[in-house]
Amino acid sequence: MNDLAPLVHDAQADFERAAAPADLENAKARYLGKAGLITEQLKALGALTPDDKKARGALINAAKQQIEAALNARREALAHADLLAQLKAEALDVSLPGRQRGTGGLHPVSLTMERIEAIFGSMGFDVADGPEIETDWYSFTALNNPENHPARSMQDTFYVDVKDAEGRWLNLRPHTSPMQVRYARAHAAKHAEAVARGQAMPEIRVIAPGRTYRVDSDATHSPMFHQCEGLWIGENVSFKDLKVVFGDFCRRFFETDELELRFRPSFFPFTEPSAEVDIAFASGPLKGHWLEVAGSGQVHPNVVRNFGLDPERYIGFAFGMGPDRLTMLRYGVNDLRLFFDGDLRFLSQFR
Repeated sequence: MNDLAPLVHDAQADFERAAAPADLENAKARYLGKAGLITEQLKALGALTPDDKKARGALINAAKQQIEAALNARREALAHADLLAQLKAEALDVSLPGRQRGTGGLHPVSLTMERIEAIFGSMGFDVADGPEIETDWYSFTALNNPENHPARSMQDTFYVDVKDAEGRWLNLRPHTSPMQVRYARAHAAKHAEAVARGQAMPEIRVIAPGRTYRVDSDATHSPMFHQCEGLWIGENVSFKDLKVVFGDFCRRFFETDELELRFRPSFFPFTEPSAEVDIAFASGPLKGHWLEVAGSGQVHPNVVRNFGLDPERYIGFAFGMGPDRLTMLRYGVNDLRLFFDGDLRFLSQFR
């Protein structure tokens, strides 16, 4: 009778009960470790006669092989179970449609800028673009806003740690109005040639859309925002022209004739007289509410002079509006910061 059979049976049972590799290694140590039961059997061979040692050793080796076979079988079973669990956890549902590359689209503010340029382009306005880092003269002084003028506090801006040729700090432009001055001065030669020939000066019609910067941040303001300035200068351009042009723009931009404009007296250093432009819709969720959308007015004679033109001969109007605010009104967005968060869930609505 083989008295090692129960030992082999117990080892096989312990291995089967092992639920994890660590439990299995503990069970292995009980039978095959340095102080294990099989090791004890081998150590006891020293007390036997050579013939008994040979016979007993054969039985012990056979038992050891059975135990090792059971151990390896359980190791493979645990590894297979672990693999199945991992595959189940990482399983892919191949019946789902594949992920496709999404289509891009313009940012809602970019859509608005393109729309503004198209509408004013149809009225004969050029589009001017220029530097976002400006000199003090173009940002303020040329616009009838000299040093220490209280109106400068209305346009707190960011300054760059660099000075211009006159020793003044450069700034991130607080509005795109400097482009009105730059554009007019760039066309001064054409004006002079026309006057020399006794001809009427070619009118200046230009809009200047672009990024601007001010120290301001809340649900309706951002440190970086967009602005679009407009300018029309000629020998006989009146406030009436301003009302017609801007009224036509608003109706075409919002695609409705059920819209009313109101010009409310205000103050800007670069225009005189000046007016805030409000609009009211005759229908929809904003019905009956007056909403400010722009500032406007007749260009101040000092600004016309800084254009390089004679204010006694040339007159015109200017306006400035916020494409960000127009975008909010057009699409029903109530928080300006959504335009700059970069959330694709929001932006994908405008594709």
